[in-house]
Order: sequence, then C-alpha cells, then structure tokens
Amino acid sequence: MIDLRRLRHFLTVADTLHFGRAAERLGMTQPPLSQSIMALERDLSADLFVRSKRSVTLTPFGRAWLEHVRPAVQSIAALSDIAQRLRAGTTGRLSLAFVSTADYNVLPRLVERYSASFADVELELIEATSDIQIEALLEGRINAGILISAPSALPAALAYRPLVTEPLVAAVPEPWIDEGRLTLIDGMLRSDDWMAQPLIIFPARVSPDFHELVMGFYRSRGYQPFIRQEAIQMQTIISLVSAGLGMALVPASLQHLIRTGVRYVHIANGTPDLETGLAWRKSDDAPTLTNLIEISSRIGRRSANDAA
Repeated sequence: MIDLRRLRHFLTVADTLHFGRAAERLGMTQPPLSQSIMALERDLSADLFVRSKRSVTLTPFGRAWLEHVRPAVQSIAALSDIAQRLRAGTTGRLSLAFVSTADYNVLPRLVERYSASFADVELELIEATSDIQIEALLEGRINAGILISAPSALPAALAYRPLVTEPLVAAVPEPWIDEGRLTLIDGMLRSDDWMAQPLIIFPARVSPDFHELVMGFYRSRGYQPFIRQEAIQMQTIISLVSAGLGMALVPASLQHLIRTGVRYVHIANGTPDLETGLAWRKSDDAPTLTNLIEISSRIGRRSANDAA
C-alpha cells in the first residue's frame, strides 16, 4: 500500500522541482520531506528524482509515473466532496417508473423540475403498468413509480402521494360522428346512447383501479359495457379507436395525443375523476428519492390542463 501523504509529497516536489519550496508549500521542513520521497522510492524500487546541489529533475520513470499519480490523487481528493453530494442527493442515481397516461400530464413537469434542480443525478425512466410498478417497488428494483392506484389498495410497505386528478373524456372514432352513429349536442355526448357502443379498455389485472372506475361509471348509469378489446398501452388504445374498433374513456390530458381519425369528446352530466400519484417504498431512504418526493409535493394535485 502506498501512503497517500507520500504521493502528495511527490506531486509537490514534481511541481516545484525544489525540495525547499516544496517543503514550504506543504508546511513542513525539508528533512522529513526528503525522507518521505526516499521512502516512496524504496517502496517503488525506482528513483523518482535526480538530485544535485544545483537542481532537481524527474527521472524518466518519475515523469511517466507522474501522469498516473496526479489524476489518481485528484480523484481521491474528490471523494469527500462526492460523499457529501451523495448524502445531499445532488448526485447518484434515481429510477422512476411511470404509466403511459402520465406522459401527457404530470411526468414532463416532474422530470423537468427534478432535472433542473439535480442535473448530476442519473435519472432512469421506465414505462410500466401499475401492477408491474408495484412489484418492482416491493422488490427494490425502482425507487419510485407514477401509477394509478387507490392508496388503500397499495401494500402497506409503500407510501403514496397524489399528483394529479383529472376527469375522463371519450375518445371516439371520428367517422362515428360524421355518419351519425354518435350524436353530439353542443359538442358533447349528452344522452347515454353512446354507452351501447363497443369499448376499448385497460385490463383489470394491469390497472384494476382505472378499470373499475370505467366499469363503475357504466354501472352507475345502468349499463354493462360491451368490451371489444383490451390493451395495456394508452397509445395502443387510441390506435384501436382510430381503426374504428371501439371507443374509450381516457384521462382528459390525453387530448394532447393527436391521432388521425380520433376525436376527444366531453361527456355531459359529469364523469368520474382519475387520480395519478407517486408511490415509493417506505424503507427507501435514498437522498435522490427524498428530493423527488419534495419536488412532487410542490407540484401537488393539479388539474389536467395545468399538469399537461
């Protein structure tokens, strides 16, 4: 093992090429410095300097070794600062999963603010459904997840904070409106006739709370929906609507996803609100996660339009 103090002594003598000035810079006397350099040379079994009464020069070995010593010592010197930054969460790594719907409301705002405040943190973003996120959180494979789940349905090991609440709107094939299959009054679906149309929806196993929100809405109006197709990605659902396979109830913020052949229509007499929130493992004390939670609290619950 090479003494770090002796490496610093070597660098100072190499920079000054004068034992007296080097000792002064190091705040020590010359004899102990000379002894330190000689001890280092014994450890290396090689001379570092050529000494004479008039000058001190680096040996070829000393010059070559200097190129390795300087960055190594600088790296070691930076370790204390790195440790402090890791404790503060200003560097390190954070793994954040998100449901596809968050792409159109809270995710851009949260990532923008976090990245602006902690630019040196390696932020890993993973798109995943709510069920996959919960499993990954419990197993410690991600730090946090933006998901759709009732807080009461989450495992006790997880903490939760609501981020955005938004109403549902209908995504319908545009030809249905043009051909009179659906009737709009003042640009809205006002009667319940549309509920008889085929529906495209998230599977219950993937997002049980979202699935039940839609199903419960139908039941509250005395309808049992005809589910034509299930899909686990919101972009896929909208593509299927564009293809005319059915309609879908989607978060209002999804109106930012423009797709040919799809029209987003508001529903009269109110629709249920969908809540998206941040979940994390209670035992996870990573400073990078703490900072994310703090930033999420500043975002708070916002309307779909504010969060988009």
